[in-house]
Amino acid sequence: MVNKMQLFLLPVFLLCSNLYAQTITLSNETTDTSKVAISFETVKGKKAVRVVKDTAVKDIDEPTFAHIKNIDFKNGTIKVNVLSRLLKTASPTDRGFIGIAFRINDTKTKFECIYIRPTNGRAEEQVRRNHSVQYFSYPNFKFNRLRKESPEMYESYADMGLNEWIQMKIIVKDKQAKLFLNNSKQPCLIVNDLKHGENLSGAIGLFVDVGTEGFFSDVTVIKE
Repeated sequence: MVNKMQLFLLPVFLLCSNLYAQTITLSNETTDTSKVAISFETVKGKKAVRVVKDTAVKDIDEPTFAHIKNIDFKNGTIKVNVLSRLLKTASPTDRGFIGIAFRINDTKTKFECIYIRPTNGRAEEQVRRNHSVQYFSYPNFKFNRLRKESPEMYESYADMGLNEWIQMKIIVKDKQAKLFLNNSKQPCLIVNDLKHGENLSGAIGLFVDVGTEGFFSDVTVIKE
C-alpha cells in the first residue's frame, strides 16, 4: 500500500528526474570555434577560455562563438561567468560585446543569443544605459532590426562594467528566455517570443563581437 508520504514524494522525484545539471570543463576537447580564435588562460583567479572574433568577419550579430561540443539544448538553464575587455584595436563604438548563444543548429545558420554591453552599464548617457543588455535571433532578427521595429522590447539596462566577472544566467522555456545577472532574483531582460519558436534545439556558444576580448568560466547547463 502506498502511504501519503510516498504519494507526496513521487511527483517531486519525477520533477527532479527531468533535470540534469552538467558542469562544462572548457578545453580543446570540449570546445570548437566558429569565426573566432580561442586560448586558455587564468584571469583574476579563474581558469577561462579567451574568445576573440575573427577580424575577417565584418558583419555584426554573426555566429562568432566558441561552440561547446556534444550538447543538445532546448529548455533549461545556462550559467556562465563572463569578463570582457576592449581590444587595443577597438573603435569608440565598441562596447565589450559578450554573451551566450543557444539552440544553435548543426549548420550554425540558426540560433538565439543574449549578450551584454559592459561599457554601457555605467555610461553617463541614459540612452546608452538602456542598451546594456541585448537579445537577437540569427539570421533574420539582428539587433538593428529589432531596435527599429520594436524599440525597447529586446534591450534593457543592468549594472555592469568592463574587466569584471559577471555571472550570466539564462532560463529558457519554449518561446521564452529570461536573463539574470550576478545572482539577481529578478530578470533584467525577458523575451517572450524567441524568433525561432519553441521547436529549435541545439548547441551552446560563448559569443563575442567586434572589438572584444572575451573570457568565459564556470559553465553549467541544466537541461529540462
